[in-house]
Amino acid sequence: MSLQAPEFFAELCLPFHDHAVVGNTYYAAPTPGAPLRMRIDFSRTIYADTYGGLRLAVVHLDRGEIDAVALSFLDHGTFHRRDEATNTRPNTRLYGAFETYHRPGRPPWEGAVTTGLRDAIEQYTAVWFPGAWTASAPSRTAGRTAHTVPAVPVARSGARAR
Repeated sequence: MSLQAPEFFAELCLPFHDHAVVGNTYYAAPTPGAPLRMRIDFSRTIYADTYGGLRLAVVHLDRGEIDAVALSFLDHGTFHRRDEATNTRPNTRLYGAFETYHRPGRPPWEGAVTTGLRDAIEQYTAVWFPGAWTASAPSRTAGRTAHTVPAVPVARSGARAR
């Protein structure tokens, strides 16, 4: 069954104008003219036809995949509300995940709250595509705020470098 990927990625409201969804994969060129591209796939779980997150990859046109990161739905609270409402218990197959089987007329990821995922994607792309998010970002809706992460203080080691 279809994952309805174009609708899922539209729900994320990613700001990249130069993008396409092919099958269940999102491709984007966040920085026009640069050789780096971004690819986002759904990541599978150990259960058949069940997905537990997204896998973001930075791909160089000539060198292939350079870096990748997994963003789990559980870690980003994507299905927290749905799981509480349906009393889905931790350590069960669909806790913090979705499967391809779903109610007719509804997406398989029904009940997803994508704010946490979108913020994580924004942080990741800021490293590989500096300025690309703000250059093409639509205005965010009221009530959504970016979370800043405090910088880790640099501690000097006791050893001397020569």
